Parts: sequence; C-alpha cells; structure tokens
Amino acid sequence: MQVRAKKYLGQHFLTDQEVAQRIVASLDTAGFALPADVLEVGPGMGVLTQYLLRRSDISLRAVEIDEESVDYLRQNFPGFTQSLYQEDFLALNLAKIYQDKPFCIIGNFPYNISSQIFFKVLDYVDSIPLVVGMVQKEVAERIAAPAGNKTYGILSVLLQTWYDIEYLFTVGEGAFVPPPKVKSAVIRLRRNSRTDLGCDPAKFKAVVKTAFNQRRKTLRNSLRTISENVPEQYSQLRPEQLSVEQFIDLTNLLK
Repeated sequence: MQVRAKKYLGQHFLTDQEVAQRIVASLDTAGFALPADVLEVGPGMGVLTQYLLRRSDISLRAVEIDEESVDYLRQNFPGFTQSLYQEDFLALNLAKIYQDKPFCIIGNFPYNISSQIFFKVLDYVDSIPLVVGMVQKEVAERIAAPAGNKTYGILSVLLQTWYDIEYLFTVGEGAFVPPPKVKSAVIRLRRNSRTDLGCDPAKFKAVVKTAFNQRRKTLRNSLRTISENVPEQYSQLRPEQLSVEQFIDLTNLLK
C-alpha cells in the first residue's frame, strides 16, 4: 500500500533514509527526564516514525490528519495504533493529551501550515522545550534570521523571544516524492532561559505584528493604530532593525 500525496494537505513524502535518520538524531533528549514525551506531526508513511520508534529514550505519539496515511501507519506499525491520533494538529488540545507535562515536537511539517504550526508552539512555550522540524528553506531562514536581516519578521521575533534557533541543514528537492519546487531545511528550537516577557504579552504580539505588516514604513508610521507617541529612539527605525529586547522595551514605552 502506498499513500497518494495530496496537494491540498501540502504533502511531500520524505524518502531519503539518510536525511530521515539525521532529523531523528537531531532530537537531543539530554537533560530530559527519560523517556521524553515526543509528538510527531504529520508522520505520513512513517519515514521518521520508524527511527523514532527504535529509540528507547523517548515515548512517541503522532498526529496525522490524512485518513489514507493513518491506514498505512496502522497497517505497517500495528503496535503504534494506540499512540496515533487521526486529527488536525492545529485543532488538537495538546494540554489535554500531556496534562501540562513537557513534550517535544518533531516532524516533516506540511508546507502549507508550517507557520501555523510554529504559532501553535508559541501557545505552549512553557510545555514545549524542544522542536525539530523540516520546513521550506525560506521559512527556516526567516525563523533563524537575526535582527537587521531582510528576512527577519514576525515569526523570527516571536519565536526567538522564547527559543534559541538553530538552522541545522538543507535538504534538496530529490529527497521527496513528489519533489517540491523549493529546497527544504531542518531547524531546531530549544527553549531559552526566559521565564517572563517583561511586558504585556498581547500588546507585545500586537506591536510586532503591526510593525511588520507595514515593514517598509518607519515605526512612527506603522504603529499609529496602536499609539501616536512612538518614542523618539525608535520612531525612525524600521521593524527589522529591532532586536527582541528592543521590541519588549518599545512595548513598555508605548502609551
């Protein structure tokens, strides 16, 4: 049995076994109470699952929305059936599954929802200490970009607020069936030491999103819907010039 890749689900099945093993090896459980709880997002035909199940240091669950993929996984990994959720990851209540226990996330993320997956991770920053994911190369570069880089944006700031980002390696189009039109990349997010944002979280997110939604404008102009009094030290800057700490400071200064 083979699973048909469905364009509307953004499916490109990884077939390169060496790449799969490198991704799984990037899930570093050092410092975790073992076995570490791990959730695989979008296992497809189980190219990562097969190697994850061989690791004694993790307790694996997976979530897959595609019925055909779920049938394939149940047929080929019968002992894993009870740990497989046929659901939409974006709608899944992760707190209910893990009861506030820490858990890691890994996956070859569907291209069409990769950003949404990371926004969901942000909703669980206190529960998710580690994420290893394969995404489009440009998305990985954007997430890992430092302040001052032209690709630095909303996800860069929001994720770097809570995580240290590592761009691990690039994956070519030929590693997938069907091959995508772009290169992919594997990134790793490790929870940093920040425990308190130091400003109002909702306001911080609004400032970051509003600023980057008009990224060509200076902050004085882009943030007018939030405040008419952007502090002078920030007023003539553009959003990509601000570090996470500067966005926090700006949020506190806006009246």
